[in-house]
Amino acid sequence: MSRRRLIVATLGLAGCLAGYVSFDRWIDQTELPPLAVATSQTVVDRNGELLRAYTVADGRWRLPVENGQVDSGYLDYLVRYEDKRFYHHRGVDGLAMLRALGQALVNGRIVSGASTLTMQVARLLENGGTGNWRGKIRQFRVALALERRVSKTGILNLYLKLAPFGGNLEGVRSASLAYFGKEPKRLTPAQAALLVSLPQSPESRRPDRSPPHARRARDRVIARLSAQGLMTKDDARAAMAEPVPVSRFRFPAIASHVSDRAVRDNPLATVIKTNLDRQLQLSLEELAALDVGGEDSGRSVAIMVMKHATGEIVASVGSSGYLEHERQGFVDMTEAVRSPGSALKPLIYGLAFDQGLAHPETLINDRPLTFGTYAPENFDNKFRGTVRLREALQLSLNIPTVALLEALGPVKLMSKMQAAGVSARLPGASPPGLAIGLGGVGVTLGELVALYAAIANRGEAIAPGLYPGKTSRLPVRLMSPVAAWYVSDILSGLPGPANVADKRFAYKTGTSYGHRDGWAIGYDGEHVIGVWTGRPDGASIPGVFGAGNAAPILFEALGR
Repeated sequence: MSRRRLIVATLGLAGCLAGYVSFDRWIDQTELPPLAVATSQTVVDRNGELLRAYTVADGRWRLPVENGQVDSGYLDYLVRYEDKRFYHHRGVDGLAMLRALGQALVNGRIVSGASTLTMQVARLLENGGTGNWRGKIRQFRVALALERRVSKTGILNLYLKLAPFGGNLEGVRSASLAYFGKEPKRLTPAQAALLVSLPQSPESRRPDRSPPHARRARDRVIARLSAQGLMTKDDARAAMAEPVPVSRFRFPAIASHVSDRAVRDNPLATVIKTNLDRQLQLSLEELAALDVGGEDSGRSVAIMVMKHATGEIVASVGSSGYLEHERQGFVDMTEAVRSPGSALKPLIYGLAFDQGLAHPETLINDRPLTFGTYAPENFDNKFRGTVRLREALQLSLNIPTVALLEALGPVKLMSKMQAAGVSARLPGASPPGLAIGLGGVGVTLGELVALYAAIANRGEAIAPGLYPGKTSRLPVRLMSPVAAWYVSDILSGLPGPANVADKRFAYKTGTSYGHRDGWAIGYDGEHVIGVWTGRPDGASIPGVFGAGNAAPILFEALGR
């Protein structure tokens, strides 16, 4: 080689090297868009199953999702159809670019694109278009920079969150829930193919707006995947025969009151895990709705279930229907302060047993008595004469209860309740009187459930827990194990509602003054269940009372 040629070659090589170094520096200096994608807040049950999701700030559904939460068949289809060399290129597929350029030159028009999944993620992150050369260069640069700073799995996860699927749906999980009513973990080949096809033209191919366009796009994906050997011809024919959805499913809205509270308690969390059991919650929500179905009284139902050994709240139904405005369904009646009626009587008896003031077989007179200016009467205005305390509690007699409370002291009762986490509310500023034993104090359903849980738990109070790891035993013993056993034995002897067979359940009912609230609280070897029924606005409903309305719901809930 001549000296001149050697110099030219050397200069050419140096120029190429300088150009490469300059290009490499240009990519390294790329300022990437934020990679932390805002996703919908979701509330899940104890097993991670979705209870409720909320849109992001701009009203879009963009649910959190990762590679492992998506059907592997969909991921295979996506990579094979959109970017078959995804795991081998560095953000830009040179071979695909050459193919696209050659096809354009031969056909005089653009036949196919060369956009990789990484380039699509670059565009989605910046919400930018590619209609001009500046946009394409920017997408090219960001894609190359992304591949240097983010793993292939990370890039794929970004696509799974950001890909558009029509309307306000972003991300494969949002699309699967909206179009198929299920999580994307298990998809049919036809469903997976449809989800692969939609982001290319999400508005024109929306199945809820243009089913024929959606079908044709899906079938093109199936045909190409079949030609590439990713599915057999028989499977392809079966997939093409599967109908496309023609409407959107509602996003899950289970345990709406609890979910709203969870979001308020954890405003920065993306996924909020609770102790709820999704299937039990659904079943009890259905029960609450069925119980008031067809009524125009404005009556609602609330139900709470707690494991008394751990304090875990496994179901919490705040009303008969979250969206039933005529019943004020948006009000969470598990947290509403109401009069408990006779539902506090087991606590009074248990404390009296604990203090040695009485025994279940102690005899007491049920006759007209006056306690100062207070002259209580029984619910049915009848008197039974001399009865055992066991019978007095089972019959829910008022006179014996007030007599025990007088001996125990209203202040003692209030202090025990407050120590057990019950914020007992008194009307006005007057000190506690004997009327609190018959419902003259305000409590919530959740607090009553916690009190009964302490009795079921051998007298030891425990803090209710909505979130995993948040339950704890309080440093309070409400009553002795013996006293708690006495109460449980007495309540287990109560007959159940009509048509209830084989009752092995300790329970008590209560009705507040004026038939405003009906209660039934009970427990078995594992769960405490509390039921409230009435009007959220506190209006009276003649004929509504605990034994007739709340107890049947309690026993049905136990069966479920």
